[in-house]
Order: sequence, then C-alpha cells, then structure tokens
Amino acid sequence: EDETIIRIRAEIYVERKSQKGIIIGKAGEAIKQVGIEARKDLEAFFGKQIHLETFVKVAEDWRKKEISLKRFGYKN
Repeated sequence: EDETIIRIRAEIYVERKSQKGIIIGKAGEAIKQVGIEARKDLEAFFGKQIHLETFVKVAEDWRKKEISLKRFGYKN
C-alpha cells in the first residue's frame, strides 16, 4: 500500500481442476468480472485506487483437511 494505490493479491482455492475452469470461465471472463466488481467495491470502501490480482488454485480435498481449514481461517 502507498498513498494512492493498494495492491492486493487474492487466491481462490477450489478442490478439483474442473472447478477451476468454472471459476475462470471461457477466456477468463468469469474471473475477470469477479475482479472488476471486487475492485469497485474495494475502491469505494478504501477511497483509493486498487490493483487486484486474482489467482485460482487447486488444493485437492482442502475442506476435509484440518490444517487447510485452519490456514484459511475456518478453525482456530
């Protein structure tokens, strides 16, 4: 973060490779639209320009793994 811009790197985790394709969408259109809407909301909230990078990653069965749930903040 600096005076005029906040840089954010967001990672979206899915459990299967097929889900990754759904989130990204054809030619990246779905993830692009998510990023655009999120950036608008963040800019309105912070009152600054936002640079948002989004990545979709596969972590197989992460919802069934205690360590993954803790890492993502679902458990203490």
